Amino acid sequence: MTRRQFTLAAVAAPLAAPLPAAIAPKQKVAIFSKHLQFLVGEDLARTAAEIGFDGVDITVRKGGHVEPARVIQDLPDLVKIIRAHGLEVPMVTADIMDAHTPYAEDVMRTLASLEIPYYRWGGFKYDESPTAQPIAQQLGALKPRVAALAALNAKYKLCAMYHTHSGIGLVGASIWDVYLLLREFDPNAVAVNYDIGHATVEGGFGGWINSYRIVEPMLRGIAVKDCVWERVAPGNWKSEWVPLGTGMVRFQQFFAMVAKSQFHGPLQLHFEYPLGGADAGKTKLTIDPSEVFAAMKRDLGQLRAFLA
Repeated sequence: MTRRQFTLAAVAAPLAAPLPAAIAPKQKVAIFSKHLQFLVGEDLARTAAEIGFDGVDITVRKGGHVEPARVIQDLPDLVKIIRAHGLEVPMVTADIMDAHTPYAEDVMRTLASLEIPYYRWGGFKYDESPTAQPIAQQLGALKPRVAALAALNAKYKLCAMYHTHSGIGLVGASIWDVYLLLREFDPNAVAVNYDIGHATVEGGFGGWINSYRIVEPMLRGIAVKDCVWERVAPGNWKSEWVPLGTGMVRFQQFFAMVAKSQFHGPLQLHFEYPLGGADAGKTKLTIDPSEVFAAMKRDLGQLRAFLA
């Protein structure tokens, strides 16, 4: 079975056999608008509502639904449209690195005026050159940048959530390092957006447990996706994204832990597995949009079952 056949089969099978009815979830779910980048305005809002999402995490970054340079003009109109369809906008995903990122304060000022309390930030990388300082010193050098951003967030009563990715050289991949970076700051100003898919890639079946526990007090957002390890050659493996519930992420165990923490921040559902370009935020698809919407509805239903 090819990777594409596996993906399509994993998506189609649960659609053919409906999931058991779930109890109304306490936690609302937003779609990461990157995966609906081929839709704009009314079409974006209507589709997200029809699929069954509770809200939209809007991309406010270069190439996103809202360009940072146009955030003051364009974000209020888009938020108005989304809210008119009965959906929430609990957060946006920005390309803000620190207080000096171009248009950072424009984004913050606009979020505050729209009463959107959270935004996703981050993307720090370690210097891996031969003359680079030790990692501990590099983390220490980042703290003044975090302090300045935290102060700006406090001014606008916002919380920036650092997104945890996986990969070599990324600050926050191991997650313990982002704890060390943020632990001195108010988690209501700078916090963590914990990606359970990336955490599983980094921590396997059990390493994510302690990484979750260490950042739990500063957890303000959760991103959801599923993954598997794929053998490329002897001694060579790579991670792959797959439809929700078909991979190695232990969602039931994870959400049981989340429930005990009384988490109520933004929960975002991602679709990173092959999906005709929707996975990569393309504006043009290579498959019929109905296939994309069916996959999204299937994954949302599976997530709600995990949350029930």
